[in-house]
Amino acid sequence: MTETAFAGRMRHEKFFTGAANKRRDDLSYHASILVERIPGRFPYATWNSPEGPRDVAVWCSNDQLGMSQHPRVVGAMVQTVLHAGAGAGGTRDTCGTNRMLLDLEAEIADLHRKQAAVLFTSGYTANSAGLSAIARLVPRCLVISDEHNHHSMIEGISKSGCKKRIWRHNDLEHLEQILKEERGRPTLIAFESIYAMSGDVAPIRQICDLARRFGAITYLNEANAVGICGAGGAGMAEREGLASRIDIIEGTLAHAYGCLGGYITGRTVLVDALRSHALGYAFTNALPPPLCAASLAAIRHLRESSWERERLAQNVATLRAALTRAGLPVGPGEGHILSLAVGDIAVARAMCDALLADFGLHLRPTGYPAVPRDTAYLRILPSSHHDKTMLTVLVNALAEVWRRFEPSWRYQPDAAE
Repeated sequence: MTETAFAGRMRHEKFFTGAANKRRDDLSYHASILVERIPGRFPYATWNSPEGPRDVAVWCSNDQLGMSQHPRVVGAMVQTVLHAGAGAGGTRDTCGTNRMLLDLEAEIADLHRKQAAVLFTSGYTANSAGLSAIARLVPRCLVISDEHNHHSMIEGISKSGCKKRIWRHNDLEHLEQILKEERGRPTLIAFESIYAMSGDVAPIRQICDLARRFGAITYLNEANAVGICGAGGAGMAEREGLASRIDIIEGTLAHAYGCLGGYITGRTVLVDALRSHALGYAFTNALPPPLCAASLAAIRHLRESSWERERLAQNVATLRAALTRAGLPVGPGEGHILSLAVGDIAVARAMCDALLADFGLHLRPTGYPAVPRDTAYLRILPSSHHDKTMLTVLVNALAEVWRRFEPSWRYQPDAAE
């Protein structure tokens, strides 16, 4: 390598070093903890601590129903690996389409009572590629986005190049005001059913009423609700009897279903258009058959079984009441995601480190860019497999850590947008 080339490479590496150091300085650097799940012992995992392996209880997993370790799900994946191999072999248009994939799309469409569904490699990709394509295909489309929408939705809307208006979180009067101001323009209302950070629920029925009144189409992100809400696990729209009034539903297979992948479901003509115009679908490998088989088994099981949802609901109610009695600042959301406001990300990280090292409880802080700067939360995800003793241990440990660190907190579920 020439001296000039070497100097150029070093100059480039300074940019990367500076970018990483900037994140370290503002405490938004992503640092992972090596925690390995223990088969058959969910929600316990092994933490590779500085002193060696140690069992810990996990309180921050999206796998809230334990489906990633359910025998039907694991069995379906193993059988399919032996039958079809590990990977899909290519994109959907080359050689990646397989029977398991088609069966899964049909099951998802039936779950949400829609005509068709299309799979993506993740929920993030479904929003980023799908939402951008949908908005881009409608001439002069205006997207009205709830200010708490997930970053994948924000990215999808931005990539579309369409005009965007942001309405204050769950503020129906503000949404109506924007619709009046933009009357006559093709409009898409994008929102979530359960919001990931605050855990609160959207007023879906009233949003649908406004959409009908102003001729807008609705795009609902059900990622935090599918599997968990509704009689068959189809989400909040099903629970509220509103599935038929939602035009487009997005969901994930990586949370309650314990697998990987995302999807969009709606009318056949919409799905057909996405297959050709959503670049995140067309230019990446298809979901592997074993993952499709595992997801299919998880969806079918949760359409038949309700005890996981019922047990989770009981644990959430019990934990919320116990946190309130302990004087801890639990957020007002009514969903299955519980947030404790801390305020300072450095304090939040220190609290989580103490919970892990001193009490064997794995919990991670949430800070910028998931929430605004100078804001931090401890985000608690109970599961259907936590028992009463584990709930008590968590609350007592949190109360002790709160006394130890005395965080200055205020509940402010504002958007990072």
